[in-house]
Amino acid sequence: MPAIFVLGVDLDGVCAEHTRGFRQIVAERLGVPEESLTLDRGWNFEEWGFGPDDFEDHHRYAVTEGRMFRDLEVIEGAAEALWRLSDAGVWIRIITHRLYVNWGHQVAAGDTVDWLDRVEIPYRDLCFLGAKPEVEADLYIDDAPHNVEALRAAGNEVIIFDQYYNRHLDGLRATNWTEAEEIVLQRFTEHRGSHGVQTQLPGVAGTLSRRLDTP
Repeated sequence: MPAIFVLGVDLDGVCAEHTRGFRQIVAERLGVPEESLTLDRGWNFEEWGFGPDDFEDHHRYAVTEGRMFRDLEVIEGAAEALWRLSDAGVWIRIITHRLYVNWGHQVAAGDTVDWLDRVEIPYRDLCFLGAKPEVEADLYIDDAPHNVEALRAAGNEVIIFDQYYNRHLDGLRATNWTEAEEIVLQRFTEHRGSHGVQTQLPGVAGTLSRRLDTP
């Protein structure tokens, strides 16, 4: 049997509409229209007028009081693409750095798991950590510029999931999940060689597969 092909998948900005959800909470907290906070923002939210400590303060509030991680919208096509990849035999490993807010770990972790179940995103592993090069995967998909650069520096291949704040980076890029799925399947096929793809991960009951025709 060929070795398992592991896809390391980021959540915020890749599977979850982080900027939109965060904007809604920040705008309400500041008493300003949502439209005054542009979606085309840099990594450090300079366009929103954030000072050195503002992001951490607002994000802590958004996670612990606003329960942002429980309520984020899913990025279009993410769940469906990941189910197809999982059913083909790709091992989905969720890797997210959501525990950087002090004293909010229980809420952040619990709401993340609840969200993954609610939006029906499949995964075999769930890793909460920031140093992504320490996680073994055959291919990664991420939006954060520093993560992409660190992963590449460690010799990993990364699909950049297109966002405004990462467009200065060159290299493999997907503007949506249709493109991302195509790239992953190509790498997966190359990895498996003559073994091809399978319809189900070994040892996983058939009931795990998503029934897209079930209400």
